[in-house]
Parts: sequence; structure tokens; C-alpha cells
Amino acid sequence: MSDESTDAIEGAAGVLDATAVRAFHDRLDGDVAVDAEDLFAEIRACEELKNALCARQARAAVAAHTIQRSRDLEHGISKADTARMVGSQVAAARRSAPHLGSRLLGLAHAVTEEMPHTREALAAGVISEWDVTALCRETACLSRDDRATVDAAVADQLGTVSHQRLEGSAREHAYRLDPEAFTARRARAESERRVTLRPAPDCMTRLTALLPVKDGVACYAALSAYAKSHATPEHPRGQVMADALVERITGRAPADGADVEVNLVMPLDSLTGDAPAYVPDYGPIPADLAREWVGDDPDQQTQVRRLFTFPGSGDLVGMESRARTFTGLLAKFIRLRDQTCRTPFCSAPIRHIDHITPYADGGPTDERNGQGLCERCNYVKEHPDHHVTGDATRTTTSTGGLVAASHPPSPPGIPPPTRSHAERTLIDVMWTHYTTPPDHGDVG
Repeated sequence: MSDESTDAIEGAAGVLDATAVRAFHDRLDGDVAVDAEDLFAEIRACEELKNALCARQARAAVAAHTIQRSRDLEHGISKADTARMVGSQVAAARRSAPHLGSRLLGLAHAVTEEMPHTREALAAGVISEWDVTALCRETACLSRDDRATVDAAVADQLGTVSHQRLEGSAREHAYRLDPEAFTARRARAESERRVTLRPAPDCMTRLTALLPVKDGVACYAALSAYAKSHATPEHPRGQVMADALVERITGRAPADGADVEVNLVMPLDSLTGDAPAYVPDYGPIPADLAREWVGDDPDQQTQVRRLFTFPGSGDLVGMESRARTFTGLLAKFIRLRDQTCRTPFCSAPIRHIDHITPYADGGPTDERNGQGLCERCNYVKEHPDHHVTGDATRTTTSTGGLVAASHPPSPPGIPPPTRSHAERTLIDVMWTHYTTPPDHGDVG
């Protein structure tokens, strides 16, 4: 590295400019460490640096927009024309399409001016620009003050949960603040349902359908149910689902007519208030939509199965029974509770139900020692350098010198499930008492 580059880095404490950034960039070709844990630490540091640079890019874009706006005012140029031009400049600087540059400029303004917690997390490097995009998208229909409220509400989740979990939490909080805006937004979105086709590598295509949540979840559930009984090692689940989709749409093979079940997890006050409900494989939905589903025709093929959450607790109640092995209802219970893979930051679909404390080490086969995992993570946890401890309420994963915790997602508007066996027993007793019809004896 040249002396000029070194001087640029040393003199960059006050003002960071392109020269200093490029000088640091030139240093990245150096040798890497030889210790595995040091390498993982470097990978973490590089990831945080990438995210922090996104925060720096956002600040730079807003500052450039402010400078350009002050210049354009003198020439009578409208705000819209200035924003359009700066968006194109941002796109050119980032080697992106012009329309994307305008979105990035809007994102930069939102995160730097309206979402202080998100801005700080991005600058610290613990969340990505993609996370920020999701948070801004889910709060786009809110006022500036309400957006700041959602920003504060999800602050403790920034950098600690998966992208999907963070997005769902922001959607839930945004809905609670302005249900009417979300209802109007949903009606507009349903009118824009469509099917698109895009090319993919290796002579493949991506056929995408933008559908209302109930229809989309029902379609996926129907294909999943078909694949469950027809998949083989030679023709795995994904292939069978894709083939069934083509056969049914093109008429090569008719649907089997089997009923499709959509699970709806809801607090009791979703029936009368604005508490959002939750659809596994999707996320929170508004209470008014949940009430629509509950009131639908019971003879339709897509059946809605309601699962209620106990008031003030994250415990699912009202299920038929609990088994003692990870099959049947107990496996279904854990899938509904965990929703996605329980490995920190993983949001893949659950494929396996397994013990947290291994059965060979004395771990019981029960709800508190069960967790939902994707296929990959269930195999990885068998490695001797991969350690998982805890219970269903909180698990801690340690590997490669890194440690992260995982919690089951809270059903809408309530805390995580109780850890107390006594409290869980009391919940079961109270639920049975309040939902069992009274016996009035013989009449007459």
C-alpha cells in the first residue's frame, strides 16, 4: 500500500471520504488468520462492516439530496424532479437501475430521519439493508410518529431474530397502530393479484402468483399434502409439488378433491377487537380478516382450523390432546408453536421435530424439550462442535466461538409461552373449565 493511502487512513478520523474508503478497501487483500475461531470472528466483523457501510451510504444519499435540493430551489426546479434526478445519481453510484435508485433514496430518508433505532442497528452492523427495507415497507402506510413507534417496539429484536420474524413483528405492531390503514392497504393489494413469469438459470423459469394470504396458504397446503404421500427418495418433496402444480393447472391430472386445512392461531380478543391473528407459513394477519375466515362457509373445501392462545400467555390451548412422542398432535403442536426452524436466524420451514437435550442424555420427549428444525439444521446439530442447550422457551447455540439465542415467536400480542409446569397445568384446567358446556342435568 502506498504512503498516500496510509496517510489517507490516518487522516480520516475527522472526515471519511472516498479516498479513505478506497484505501481501506485496498488493504482487504492481506493474508487471513490461520485459527478457525479467528476466521469466524473476521467473517462476523466483515458482515457488520458491510451493514455499517449501508448506513453510511444512506447518510451520504440524504446529504447529497439536501445539497441538490438547495441548488435546485434557486432555479425553480420542483421537489419531485430533484428527487428523481438524485435517485438516478444514487443508482449510477451503486451500479443499479434508475428506478431502484429512487427506492434506495426513499429508504435512506426513512431510516435516517424517522427510525432512529433501526438506523443505529444498521450503523452498528447488526442488521442488513434487506432488514431495513422490510421494516420500512411494513410501516409505509403509517404516519411518521406511528412509524417511530413501531421502530421502538421492534428495537429489542434488531440483530437477534431472523429476517422473517422481524418483518412479521413490524407488520403486527403497524397493524395495531392503524388497523384502518392496513385494511385499505389489503383491499388495494388484493385488487393487484396476478401471475408473473421470469427466466431462471439452466433453462428454468420462475412462475409466481401474488395471491390473498388465504388462497396462497391453501394452495401451498394442498401441494404439501399431496407431496407428503407421493414423495420418494428419487422424487423428493419439491419435485413432486412442482409436478403436481403443473399437472393440475394444465389439466393433465385433476385435483384429488381432498380438503385443505389452514391453521389460524388467534387470541380470544381477535374475535371482538383488533388483536391480530397468525397464520403459520405466513405471519400476522389483521383481526378483521381473521373474523372473515371464521365466518366463511363451513362446506367449502378450504377449512380453517382455529387454535386459541390463552389470555396473557403465549400458550396454545384448545387442542385435542398432547401425545408423549414427537408424532401426531404433539409434533403438530410444536410446529405451530415454533413456526419456523428454531436455529438462530434460520427461517426455513420445519422438517424435523427433535429433542433439545438429546434423548440419549436423558432428555424427555415432551413439549418443553422439543423443537422444530429444518433438515439441514437437524443434521448439523449432531456435530460435536455444535452445542444446543436450554428448553422450548429459550435455546442457546454455540459453535465456532459464536453464541446466539433463540426464542419461539410470540403469538400476536402476547409474551412467549410459560416455562412453569404449574402455570401450564393451571392454564389447562382453566381452559377446560371455561370451554366445557355446563351440565344442567335432566330437565323436567
